[in-house]
Amino acid sequence: MTGANNNLDIYLSATQIIDSDNRDIIEYAEAVVGKAGTDLDKAIKVFYAVRDDIFYDPYNVSINPEKLKGSYTLKRGKGYCVTKAVLLAACGRAVGVPSRLGYADVKNHISTKRLRESMQTEVFYYHGFTEFYLNGRWVKATPAFNLSLCEKFQIKPLEFDGAEDSLFHEYDKRGERHMEYLKYHGHYADLPLQEIIDIYAKHYPMEIYDDGGGIEGDFHDEAEPI
Repeated sequence: MTGANNNLDIYLSATQIIDSDNRDIIEYAEAVVGKAGTDLDKAIKVFYAVRDDIFYDPYNVSINPEKLKGSYTLKRGKGYCVTKAVLLAACGRAVGVPSRLGYADVKNHISTKRLRESMQTEVFYYHGFTEFYLNGRWVKATPAFNLSLCEKFQIKPLEFDGAEDSLFHEYDKRGERHMEYLKYHGHYADLPLQEIIDIYAKHYPMEIYDDGGGIEGDFHDEAEPI
């Protein structure tokens, strides 16, 4: 492990949500990295796998811990930024790459008319991303938006080389500003569930959650060029 030391142990350990000890997570991550020998190569491989194998779906958001687990998102085959970041962190830890979670409030996110009306705001609070410890430093990686969805929205997909932060869709394919980060909330060794619940309750109507009725529709099918 690159840059290994005792301070990184927490970022390699499984938690209830980042369940990197789950058999399905382990098998998936190991199959993805194959014979990759370095943490850098492993991180790149799991990033692209989670980015594109798991479709981005911000409808019917859940605050049920069982539905926030990496293994649940892997089995479901879709998730939103928070759950895809959890899955990516779980995959990283499963193959020995120190991984943690990061959050920020963003505006002008990839969205649909139905989602904007349901959320009643253009701000996405606690947008989730992942950070890998590579070559002695933490590097940000955002796996939320799968390639096919980016193509439908006509925006550039986020790439990740393990050296530079892969953080946001600042511009669409026309070079016009698309996404803006408003506030960073820092990094975490585990999902800050209560913080997320509190901020969601403050800014979003209950109807967006799966136990509050949820948002009907197929996000991918409803995607239109920005």
